[in-house]
Amino acid sequence: MDQLKETLKGHHLRTTTCREDVLSTFITKKNALSHGDLEGALGENYDRVTIYRTLKTFLEKGIIHKVLDDEGLRYALCSHNCSEEQHQHDHIHFKCNACGETNCLENLSIPAVQLPAGYKPQNFNLLIQGTCPKCN
Repeated sequence: MDQLKETLKGHHLRTTTCREDVLSTFITKKNALSHGDLEGALGENYDRVTIYRTLKTFLEKGIIHKVLDDEGLRYALCSHNCSEEQHQHDHIHFKCNACGETNCLENLSIPAVQLPAGYKPQNFNLLIQGTCPKCN
């Protein structure tokens, strides 16, 4: 519980039960979660909009980052010291075809890509699909 409060305080956020519960769910699950995953995990404690606003705030403050997989948008905890000013996630994501979990592979960077003249990248997303160690 202290870790949750310290994380929120470190990102200049008020501690609320929803923020604590959402953050706790990310820490417990250890994989990327969709809005629907969070709704299921949190039960009827919070409505859709409250969870959505919490995710939006966490994104803005650098607590989580977006993960795009074949099922849509998910979110994962930032493992780096991200903040509002510095929010960088150029790593690979892996989705297991057996269990459906999507995980960050922090140790693997997205290879450099030379874009044609006039194109300016803002975000990079690389998803690899296969079988994770748990399901292998």
